[in-house]
Amino acid sequence: MTTQTFRSVLSLLALATLLGAIGCFDDATPQATLAAHESEPAAAPPSNRVEIPSSVRKNLGMTFARVESRAVAQTLRVPGRFEAIATARREYRAPLQGQVELLVTQYQRVEAGQLLYRVSSAEWGALHEEIAATQARVDSMAPLREAHRIHEASLEARVTLWKERLVQLEELRDAGGGSAAQIATTRESIIDASAELADIREKDAELIAQQKSFEAALRSLFSQRDLVLRAGGASTPTHSGWSHTYEVNAITPGVVESIGVISGGLVEDSGLVLTIVQPELIRFRARALQSDMGRLRDGLASLIVAPQGGTIGLQETMAGLLQIGLSADPDERTVDLIVQPSTLSSWARAGVSAHLEITLEGGQEALAIPLATVVRDGVTPIIFRRDPANADRAIRMQADLGISDGRWIVIESGVKDGDEVVLAGNYQLMLATAGNAAKGGHFHSDGTFHEGKD
Repeated sequence: MTTQTFRSVLSLLALATLLGAIGCFDDATPQATLAAHESEPAAAPPSNRVEIPSSVRKNLGMTFARVESRAVAQTLRVPGRFEAIATARREYRAPLQGQVELLVTQYQRVEAGQLLYRVSSAEWGALHEEIAATQARVDSMAPLREAHRIHEASLEARVTLWKERLVQLEELRDAGGGSAAQIATTRESIIDASAELADIREKDAELIAQQKSFEAALRSLFSQRDLVLRAGGASTPTHSGWSHTYEVNAITPGVVESIGVISGGLVEDSGLVLTIVQPELIRFRARALQSDMGRLRDGLASLIVAPQGGTIGLQETMAGLLQIGLSADPDERTVDLIVQPSTLSSWARAGVSAHLEITLEGGQEALAIPLATVVRDGVTPIIFRRDPANADRAIRMQADLGISDGRWIVIESGVKDGDEVVLAGNYQLMLATAGNAAKGGHFHSDGTFHEGKD
């Protein structure tokens, strides 16, 4: 066999083998391969969603913070505390010495008009006895003056009659008749009646003065009684116990802060019985450096926020307008800042520490989130945005952050005003999703995954 013939045979064998292999691939291999692929589940696409049903939120103690517009770059934060204003506290004292019967207990909440205590006082009884005696004198003056008025009228009529009699006698004398003795007697009668009339009028003037004196004394006693009542916040004494006991009612609502005497004990004149405070009458006082006074003015919008690290939410704030204190501390180089909040949160109490955030002039608002909502996966800042379409799902996002004031931080993209981001529990979510982060790609805020960096 020649070399050329041998090569031709080898070529034919190779072609036959290739055709046989192709036939096997066309007849058996595609069907087996397709069946194998159909039996395997398709790989899930990458996702930045994480399920957070109520059980997970409860176990993690998960809380959320809202995205809001804030002037982060122009916010001054200073520490301070709440304090009671001067009119928040009212003392109830006993203006007269006596025995006290308490009807409330310490820390009890009372309403305006509620009975607080009773005081049995001999001085109180003596005062009312004097009022009653003086009132009787005043009441007796009216009939006495009426009797004098009737007597005065009768004397006036007698004088008139004697004068008419005298005129008749004088006319009779002029006509050549009459008696000089009768004329003299008539004149004496006129003089006597006129003198008696003058005495009656003088007596009536004395009665008028006496009546006015009694009325003035009665008004003074009533004023003294009312002063005692007002000084102790007392009500008008009841008819059954007016002689020795008066009752004291709450003038304003509040809480019994302290009690200065035991029930059944004696209290001296002007002795303190109890104190009632209105806990809602508070304001916030902070201290700023005098070097910041160039940026401060009365009327700046301010927020009172709770300190970090507690159980009070970051967004449980109270708004008010800034008022700069009347004087500054030259030793500590500070100035007082006062804010009267328009509304009070439940955690606001006199003595509670908090911070005052003052929005300075010239600041521009931007979307911001609490700095505590940001965690880091390596060097990458991560936030978890609550899915607006499903409250039981959170979206892991790489945070596009801006300037921070130490408590809030600007977020440049990926969220809108009113969105919620995970606050408490965000670190656990970061650990749970760290291994699921897709490699070689990135997520957009809508949850879609794109390969590559851009």
